[in-house]
Amino acid sequence: MKRFARLFAELDQTTKTNAKVAALAQYFREADDSDKLWTIALLSHKRPRRTVTTTLLREWAAEAAGIPDWLFEEAYPIVGDLAETIALILPPANWASDKTLSDWIEIVKALQGVDDQEKKRHILAAWQTLDRTERFLFNKIITGGFRIGVSQKLMTRALAQATGIDEPLLAHRLMGDWTPDTINFDDLVLADNPGENLSRPYPFYLAHPLESEIEDLGQPDDWSAEHKWDGIRGQIIIRGGELYVWSRGEELVTDRFPEFTAFKDLLPDGTVLDGEILPWRDDRPLGFQTLQTRINRKTVSKKLLSEAPVVFKAYDLLETGGDDIRAKPFASRRRALETLIGENDIGGTLRLSPLVEFDAWDDLISEREKSRDVGSEGLMLKRKESPYLAGRKKGDWWKWKVNPLTVDAVMIYAQSGHGRRANLFTDLTFAVWNGNELVPFTKAYSGLTDTEFNELTRWVRKNTLERFGPVRSVKAEHVFEIAFEGIQKSRRHKSGIALRFPRIHRWRRDKPVNEANSLADLEALLPEGEPTS
Repeated sequence: MKRFARLFAELDQTTKTNAKVAALAQYFREADDSDKLWTIALLSHKRPRRTVTTTLLREWAAEAAGIPDWLFEEAYPIVGDLAETIALILPPANWASDKTLSDWIEIVKALQGVDDQEKKRHILAAWQTLDRTERFLFNKIITGGFRIGVSQKLMTRALAQATGIDEPLLAHRLMGDWTPDTINFDDLVLADNPGENLSRPYPFYLAHPLESEIEDLGQPDDWSAEHKWDGIRGQIIIRGGELYVWSRGEELVTDRFPEFTAFKDLLPDGTVLDGEILPWRDDRPLGFQTLQTRINRKTVSKKLLSEAPVVFKAYDLLETGGDDIRAKPFASRRRALETLIGENDIGGTLRLSPLVEFDAWDDLISEREKSRDVGSEGLMLKRKESPYLAGRKKGDWWKWKVNPLTVDAVMIYAQSGHGRRANLFTDLTFAVWNGNELVPFTKAYSGLTDTEFNELTRWVRKNTLERFGPVRSVKAEHVFEIAFEGIQKSRRHKSGIALRFPRIHRWRRDKPVNEANSLADLEALLPEGEPTS
């Protein structure tokens, strides 16, 4: 654990990418295999199951620190992080421990099913043997919110430096449904056995937002375009006669989409498709909120299948006949994809994402403006000669989204943020007019500068009307322009609507409160025939 704590300190004390990679690479050269495996897992968002509730941790920490519960609860929002708050208030450790990271994780896992008093005994004993940084990391492991400022991409780069294995190969090996309980370090990282895990997906290739004028991309003939669909990015894998459906978040979601079961009988073995899982009816996509009703369901009822039908919109072919073809140009992969889907009619559940035909950039500008008419977010631009890479790379794939929808709304509630924003009111609730009443309809957490958040925080403290725990009701005095990607009816919200990706676009200091938009204005933006979520 001490070595892992030193690694965390090195990573926390620098913002330089190369320094972080070097620190991680050195750790991977020195640490025990079991600790290396758990470090890879933690940085790949594969955490141990939570075994202790945060409520109990707060009670036990206050008791161990000899402070009343109310004082802990006052300190927590100021610090902004539970694990750090506990680490800061506890008295110094009584003695040191030589347990490794893996040892402590096993202790945390062993608390599953143990009664609360036994859990408390083990947690207090741990706190008494760990220094402040080690306690912080131990608490993070317990609570499951483990982030240390390193992306999976940087971790993979460091692992490549430490092992001498190519980074793209390592990125692929680290994908899939593995945990430190099901595999060891050698088999996961060092073993060269492509057939070992038939379900393993490929790392997803991610596009950057288009940052310049479209004409700066060069000749239109060098590019392909298609619509950018708003669903769940996924891979369909047919290997060994089985079907595997993976989300971009590396979650195996096969059971949640039984509509795709027919693929394993109709697509050739050794096929991997990249595409989008979309809620679909009457030849157009439904809102993303419709898809959300299925995301966290382990079983899907007939009623849900009827209310939220889905299709798989395929836009790339990564493997065919068991051969990895990612290195081939996009145009070549696309032709093979069109042939494959053309030969396999699966009742409309598997669909090709059509290319947008254009001769000049002006043609695409016009097509982009029509995106919402077909239920898309904009356009994807792909260089015809581009291979399928891993991660977010600039140059060959761009996403060119339509401008967001906007509405002017009144701030009515404010709550402090977390982490470095714990002392600022950054979690804001907004309302629009419904007659003479302000009706809350969305929350937003980003879009203002640090200077603006500081100014707003000072105003909130002076203009609080009521407190509801951490939430403050404030005077209805400030109007903000809220930007969002989509809108849908919703039974779960008092306003009757739900927004997609709301954020603050600007502070409308020029607009009085009585000129903010109305609920009727929002309802006018609802797509025709949109179902209620």
